Amino acid sequence: MIDGLNNSGSLPVMQKVVQFAAGRHALIADNVANISTPGFRPTDVSLEEFQSTLGKAVDERRMQGRDRFGSLDIGSTSTIEFTADDVALHPVPMGENLLFQDGNDRSLERLMQGLVENFLTYRTAVELMNNQFDMLDVAIRERI
Repeated sequence: MIDGLNNSGSLPVMQKVVQFAAGRHALIADNVANISTPGFRPTDVSLEEFQSTLGKAVDERRMQGRDRFGSLDIGSTSTIEFTADDVALHPVPMGENLLFQDGNDRSLERLMQGLVENFLTYRTAVELMNNQFDMLDVAIRERI
């Protein structure tokens, strides 16, 4: 019964989004912390790859007739490994900028933009999860 509540609606999807955003936040924070380190190359994982994989898992769930209930069977990619309770990230160097003389590939503006976008994704997913939990709470308490 409880498992059905945890796997209902968009909760499994939001759980994966929150886990991904939390892991990616740590990557971006590490990039910012090492912005002045000679030879440091910022790393990241593909946001598009995550979105594509998550979208395919949601589509498969719908095709199997589990539109509102059931676990989300999501496959791993080369840089993102999905487990039952977590998301493990295997970042690769971004390599988007020209190398400076010290061997660093830095762009504080891009890192800060990525940090803000990632934070907004995380916050939105948490708010959606809170709304789902509030609706469950109202249903359990039998209030309108």
